Amino acid sequence: MILTDEQRLDWLRLIRSENVGPRTSRALVNQYGGAGLALEALPELARRGGRLLLKVCSRAEAEKEMAAAARLGVRFVAMGEPDYPKTLQAIDTAPPLIALRGAAALLAKPSVAIVGSRNASAAGLTFAERLARQLGEAGYGVVSGLARGIDTRAHKASLETGTVAVLAGGHDRIYPSQNEPLLNAILEQGGAVISEMPMGWEPRGRDFPRRNRIVSGLSYGVVVVEAARRSGSLITARFALEQGREVFAVPGSPLDPRAEGTNDLIRDGATLCAGVEHVTSVLEPLIAAGPRLDRGAEEPHHAVGSEELWDELDLPDIVRAPVRPVMPDDGGDEPAGDADLTIFLGPSPVAIDDLVRQSGLPIRSVQMALLELEIAGRLERHGGNAVSLIVAR
Repeated sequence: MILTDEQRLDWLRLIRSENVGPRTSRALVNQYGGAGLALEALPELARRGGRLLLKVCSRAEAEKEMAAAARLGVRFVAMGEPDYPKTLQAIDTAPPLIALRGAAALLAKPSVAIVGSRNASAAGLTFAERLARQLGEAGYGVVSGLARGIDTRAHKASLETGTVAVLAGGHDRIYPSQNEPLLNAILEQGGAVISEMPMGWEPRGRDFPRRNRIVSGLSYGVVVVEAARRSGSLITARFALEQGREVFAVPGSPLDPRAEGTNDLIRDGATLCAGVEHVTSVLEPLIAAGPRLDRGAEEPHHAVGSEELWDELDLPDIVRAPVRPVMPDDGGDEPAGDADLTIFLGPSPVAIDDLVRQSGLPIRSVQMALLELEIAGRLERHGGNAVSLIVAR
């Protein structure tokens, strides 16, 4: 699949429109057979979901962003195109478009993420440097988030062998700013830099977990070198587990708060990592098998049946929240209409297949009703293919 310039513009407009996230964008493209038709449908979907006005990204806004990106040498790559990394495409929340600078070929290389504390110890920094260098020598790319501390040291140690930096903000808003020279060195030495955020976007606190899911999604495994409890690196590890990736943790002193999170990971089943062989011995058979590609995007402008679409987007099962019992009907033989789906929704996450079963509606009707509610800003999606209603406060 190679998008035309017009299709690429439509994909950018769709993902930049209000209340359209990665899952919703992919569902809309598949439901309507392309981003252009999905854009046309957005206002009516929002109206049916209870929203009168919806901000749809204009053509002029998208063209302005594309022009700003081009000035920095950034190009947009869509899910399903040859340069889109297959490991990232396999995750449920893969960005429909990534803004890419640098060597796209590096994204096809088996990679390992190295993450850890911003305020790392000297021992932690030394280990991250040695591990990144040895992974590079073993033929792996090294992925990290360009943060201070462990991320910085991992990037620097793998400059010559290939490293990928994932940004929390736009390509023109590097954070932290003192790592801009490092980003330039990554590009000069054949590395790559990725972001899903718009040009000009200053990263906020909530954007770093979003970045972390891409860091893990690009990788076959994630190594956490140092992490205090409630650390952002532990969020990356959690995403890795949800994505079916391997998690490795470097043990540390029980007296060092920076090792509490990694020691907890080991106790909970993560693979102990004290050397590069602990990583490569686990990943080699996984790489030989290849990444799971059961959640990739369909080609744009090619309609996909809704049943197949929802099967494709399913995450592994979770413990399902109980749904409300079927409400008494009015004596008719027909199931409730789409608008009645909210009867079965509340603030607790409910699995979509439970909604289908409890409502008695066809899956196509449930799919459309959920899209309408989400675009109207009334629905939140959760892991395990579950949804909940956003309750106004």
